[in-house]
Amino acid sequence: MEVIGELTDIPRLYTAVAECLACALYWFVLPERKKKLPEYLLWTAAFFIIDALWLSATDNVPIQMWIPCMLIAVGMMYLYLKTVMQQDRTGALYLTLKALLAAEFMASFEWQLESYGRLYMHMKPEWGWFLLIVVYGLSAAVILYAERDMYKGKQHPQIGRKEIGAPVVIAIASFAASNLSFIMPNTPFSAGMVMDIYNIRTLVDLAGIAFIYAYQSRFFELAMERELASINTMLRAQYDHYRSYQETIRLINIKYHDLKHQIAGLRTETDPQKRSEWIDTLTAELESYKPETQTGNQVLDGIIDQKMPQIRRHGIRFTRVIDGKILNFMHVMDICTIFGNALDNAIETLILTEAREKRLIHMSVSMKKQFVCIEISNYCDHPVKVEDGFPVTTKKDKQNHGFGVKSIAYTAEKYGGTVSFGMEQELFVIKIIIPQQN
Repeated sequence: MEVIGELTDIPRLYTAVAECLACALYWFVLPERKKKLPEYLLWTAAFFIIDALWLSATDNVPIQMWIPCMLIAVGMMYLYLKTVMQQDRTGALYLTLKALLAAEFMASFEWQLESYGRLYMHMKPEWGWFLLIVVYGLSAAVILYAERDMYKGKQHPQIGRKEIGAPVVIAIASFAASNLSFIMPNTPFSAGMVMDIYNIRTLVDLAGIAFIYAYQSRFFELAMERELASINTMLRAQYDHYRSYQETIRLINIKYHDLKHQIAGLRTETDPQKRSEWIDTLTAELESYKPETQTGNQVLDGIIDQKMPQIRRHGIRFTRVIDGKILNFMHVMDICTIFGNALDNAIETLILTEAREKRLIHMSVSMKKQFVCIEISNYCDHPVKVEDGFPVTTKKDKQNHGFGVKSIAYTAEKYGGTVSFGMEQELFVIKIIIPQQN
């Protein structure tokens, strides 16, 4: 019976290559949140050299020291991913767990094939590097494809502190089970034959990857379902708000019409002073009710008129250059979504601006070369960080905020359009471009 021999232990250089490759893959997956190419290459080269030197230096340590040495190697993977991929602590930890399982699988699978060839097929050791390139390359391609499919889109859900527990348990259990025969060869669950050790290690690592990706897939699905439900709720709320306001406008118009007749009657008042006072009072009342916006689109008129009392109350200057007729192809709900959310966000920001003279909103809607161009800007006294194409909310409960800008993007994309958010000097600007609809 074959017993554990020197081929049981994967060469440390092979492990270093696998760990570096598994970590470096995420530069191609994560949208925008990463170092630029020159910095990425420099950090990756440094990480590989340090990791390879560390693993080589600890190759012959006592078995009791193997786990602490591996923990240090995992810590280096974490630091690399946190720095190069510009992740927060939870995000970097999650990527580290996935990279660790991927590296363990790649190294284990390649070494299983190489050991089989050397034990039973008399393969020369020099062919090992060729086999490594093939196995690592194919494994990396499969992982890259799977990750790209999950992270597709401008913004993906974030694994938070509440969700990180399950991946930690999966990674620790998989790592421990796959290396049990190597660390503790005399337990009832340890294998004694070389190929049995290889089979257990490779299959357990593969199972660990499958479990963590299944968890990630389900988490992403649930997060997207929650986000879509929140966006739909917001869309409906904007539309219902608009319908309610339209009813209010109808009643105001009736009142407006009645007051005009009352003024005509008051003009027959014989007491000049009393007549003048009544007329002035009713005229002022009329001015407060009169719909003032005429953009060429009744829906947009209603939205702007709805926001005007709040805008005036907080001393906000609102300038606009709008050709509303070009929006007539859009559904009422979609106009409410884009302009309602944009104005709400701008007003919310400006209310917190202490310098009242800087409270400014500007809106423009125009046609340029068969494209409807919408631009809404407001003064912003602090820089706004944009990640994955969306501004990052400054509110503590990040998972339950930011749906306003997402609903704007969702609506624009429905018409084949694009949205960009960003800072221009001291202005936060939303730019929307939508192809003209026939």
